Amino acid sequence: MSDLPTHPRPAYPPPPPPPAPRRRALPLVLALVAAVLLVGAAVAVPLALRSAGEPAAGPVNLDDVRVYDDLEVTHTPGDVDYPQSPPVGGPHAPVWLDCGVYDEPVRDENAVHDLEHGSVWITYDPDAGVDVAALEEALPQNGLLSPYDGLDAPVVVTVWGRQLELDGADDPRLELFIDTLGGGETAPEPFASCAGGIQDPDGEPGANV
Repeated sequence: MSDLPTHPRPAYPPPPPPPAPRRRALPLVLALVAAVLLVGAAVAVPLALRSAGEPAAGPVNLDDVRVYDDLEVTHTPGDVDYPQSPPVGGPHAPVWLDCGVYDEPVRDENAVHDLEHGSVWITYDPDAGVDVAALEEALPQNGLLSPYDGLDAPVVVTVWGRQLELDGADDPRLELFIDTLGGGETAPEPFASCAGGIQDPDGEPGANV
């Protein structure tokens, strides 16, 4: 046996653990790209629809209301050749129509007397497929609703001296017009009402009124 001294092996520290693998950046990049594409689509689709003819929604206003001032308030038993259709005021029959809904055209001269009393007159083209039930719901208590041949719009709403053409029963300007002008603000007799008038759309039976 060798008499040479033995030396213990030196204790070395364990090797460091291998570095954790770096997370790949590709998933993060893909997520960012997807988010950018979604935001871009949200902006581009409405613009594309608008450019293709989709109307842009704008504020509801009464800018298109036609104004007629200095209208006569005289009574006449005869027919009147009104410059507007439907008329907005002027000479009219001595009696007025009772408030409510009529399923046939009413006589202009009697309806104009209602306008003098502060009534709202809603007329519609009977051939335009208008939702008449919706117009009935919109009609105020002091108002008339009737079909009217030859309108330039599906629906026309009129008070004394003011008139507005509408696209249909769902036109939001109808409610705004009634809320703004339907209280008789422009009428010579705003608190007279249309209640108690005749109910014959052709005029009082036996009388040329």
